[in-house]
Amino acid sequence: MTIVEAPTSTVPLGGPSLPQERRLATSIPGPKSQALQARKAQAVSAGVGVTLPVYIVAAGGGVLVDVDGNSLIDLGSGIAVTGVGNSAPQVVEAVAAQLAQFTHTCFTVAPYDSYIEVAETLNRLTPGDHAKRSALFNSGAEAVENAVKIARHYTGKQAVVAFDHAYHGRTTLTMGLTAKNQPYKNGFGPFAAELYRAPMSYPYRDGGLDGVVAAGRAISQIEKQIGAENLAAVIIEPIQGEGGFIVPAPGFLPTLVDWCRANRVVFIADEVQTGFARTGDMFASDHEGIVPDLMVMAKGIAGGLPLSAVTGRAQIMDSPQVGGIGGTYGGNPLACAAALATMAAYESENLVGRAREIGAILTGRLNAIRAADKRVGDVRGRGAMIAIELVDAVTGEPDAALTGRVVAAAHAQGVILLTCGTYGNVVRFLPPLSIPDALLVEGLQVVQAALAAA
Repeated sequence: MTIVEAPTSTVPLGGPSLPQERRLATSIPGPKSQALQARKAQAVSAGVGVTLPVYIVAAGGGVLVDVDGNSLIDLGSGIAVTGVGNSAPQVVEAVAAQLAQFTHTCFTVAPYDSYIEVAETLNRLTPGDHAKRSALFNSGAEAVENAVKIARHYTGKQAVVAFDHAYHGRTTLTMGLTAKNQPYKNGFGPFAAELYRAPMSYPYRDGGLDGVVAAGRAISQIEKQIGAENLAAVIIEPIQGEGGFIVPAPGFLPTLVDWCRANRVVFIADEVQTGFARTGDMFASDHEGIVPDLMVMAKGIAGGLPLSAVTGRAQIMDSPQVGGIGGTYGGNPLACAAALATMAAYESENLVGRAREIGAILTGRLNAIRAADKRVGDVRGRGAMIAIELVDAVTGEPDAALTGRVVAAAHAQGVILLTCGTYGNVVRFLPPLSIPDALLVEGLQVVQAALAAA
């Protein structure tokens, strides 16, 4: 048995009584987790994958504790969901209070005020001072589908453009918008019609192409292959998530927005992964200085409870007929209570500032590694959404095998780490904003050692 300990810290958000330490009581995964994984194989569809088969019994701050007593450093946040931590006290209290009142009525049957409060908060927080409306749903993919529905209804047009390396979900429509075949699309077609793809700005791999020029390239393709007269919407992640944390070159997004405005095309910003303080702004669109027509949000909105939203210009959002959008669970009262507490925490705890602090630690240490190791081809991202792209040191080609070895070694040492990227060669860092500095630094040290050993 190996025992690894780090200095214990206290944090203002998430599991205040849970020691903030990396602790390995068994190998990873331990025997109890292995037994549960065996049960999973017998009970759960094989299509539901698991990145690291450690089964969690407690979480908070910057750690996850599994059934074997291991305490792991969390650098994934449940894929950018638990920005305020896994058990932020104010979120727990809000949900418990709502639970004591009622769990469900269906807002479209017998409504309640917390749904309205969430919509009002989103209308205030999202970019732009124009009149806005919001609608609530359950998942990011569901919100994307509804944004497309709303844009098509408003414009009377059908075509939708997404971009190379994009990820927008796994439903039939959103798979068509998602770029990567494995594991998201393979064997699941045919997909929805009138979905098209345009080239993305990818500074590391397109020779640092100027953002305005890159946008012109995309617009030219759209005009030639689709035609603005047929295009309902352009949808894009301001920083691509699953595609590899790709930050487009300056000018790319504003140029696309201007073209959309001039051609009555709805510009949809998919901020499912980038939203809610993650990038060091409340939304990544803020950093780019753009005001989307519609914004899609999920993940970090409700502290881990399932909730998503579409917020946008009132005239667009009010276009669908009454009953045209909605759903049984959309804006569930428990999720709304969690969202109100979570969004209040982002503001009251200055988690935008905290994300920038985390980003400074991540980029400083990762750039130092890059300077000493040519296999780290790029360090990119913003705030607490940072990635490294791993490549062959000689050719610069993507090295997915190296990426897999690094992540597996980090997992074995008790650090939750995620990959992404079209080529499977990007390691992404998405720590909860509640993680203590000492724990974050230790996690990076483990990753550095894993890279050196690989």
